[in-house]
Amino acid sequence: MNDATPPSPPVLPPASAPAAPTPPAAAPARGGVATAALVVAVVALVMAGVLWQRLGDAQEQLARRAQDTAEAVTEARTLAAQAEATSQELQARLSVAEVRLSEVSLQRTQLEELMLSLSRSRDDNLVQDLESALRLAQQQAQLTGSAQPLVSALKAADQRIARAAQPRLNPVQRAIARDIERLQSAALADIPALALQLDELARQVDNFPLLNQVGPRAGARPVAPPTAPLPPDDSAVAVLPAGDGWWARAGAWWSQRWAALVSEVTASGRELVRVSRIDRPEASLVAPEQAFFLRENLKLKLLNARLALLARHMSAAQADVVAVQAALNRYFDTSAAPVRGALTALGRLQRELVDTPLPRPDDTLQALTAAAGGR
Repeated sequence: MNDATPPSPPVLPPASAPAAPTPPAAAPARGGVATAALVVAVVALVMAGVLWQRLGDAQEQLARRAQDTAEAVTEARTLAAQAEATSQELQARLSVAEVRLSEVSLQRTQLEELMLSLSRSRDDNLVQDLESALRLAQQQAQLTGSAQPLVSALKAADQRIARAAQPRLNPVQRAIARDIERLQSAALADIPALALQLDELARQVDNFPLLNQVGPRAGARPVAPPTAPLPPDDSAVAVLPAGDGWWARAGAWWSQRWAALVSEVTASGRELVRVSRIDRPEASLVAPEQAFFLRENLKLKLLNARLALLARHMSAAQADVVAVQAALNRYFDTSAAPVRGALTALGRLQRELVDTPLPRPDDTLQALTAAAGGR
């Protein structure tokens, strides 16, 4: 609805009329004021009706909201009552569960004590077995001069501890890892490889040439073989040029025979007479029988060095190697390839025959002792 006041009707000017007196002109003015008042009253009445209608709508909405609120409060009270009942039920169940949990905890404690009492003897046996195995492996490592028995024993002990799954043996596992790392990083002599090298040198002694050896030496440059002898007379004459006479053929045959004879005599002279320089006279005086015993003596020294190596007597093995080196330099031809190779191998053996102390698994043994004492 439009609350504005309707416009008043226009007042038309009076038509041409005869002039009237002044007092009668006030009557139309009073009629317009009355009309305006009536219009205002109607508008006020309409606005009052609209306001009354809006007030009624607001009252209805408030009543509806109040009813919804009352229903929500009722539902909330119902839910609160249900929650309280549920909490009481849960509290009762919690009390029962606490009682059962205390009983289970007591039973678990008793069971753990029983299992601990049963497993103590097994753990003690495991610790003792590991300690005895490590000490036996340590003795084997000292006899063989190799760290492999100790490494194998430590790895086997680590596997047994892992299968046992005992938390109190975890320090033993850490100590085993440290000992394995220290043993693998230690620079130790390879006893089996060194023994094989000594055996190979002992087998090669018979091939070493002496300084006074007669005949071609091993490793020397071979001498060109002499010219092959000519075939019989008939064959020689047959291969001669056929265009010349018999005198030319006989001269050619004689020249070939003479060249073959000179070559044979030269080769025989080289085999019979050999000029060489020997700085040590005792090497040239070695008889064939003495050469045999000299070679056998070298073999015995090499075998003694091998036995000393296996017995971990590095100083004795090194002394035998030095003696073999001196004998090779004194009595044998060092320019020959076998002798040069043997001297190189002996020098390498002399450098490798060093008495290096074998690491001990002290950390593991101490951890085992602590585990056995802390049971």
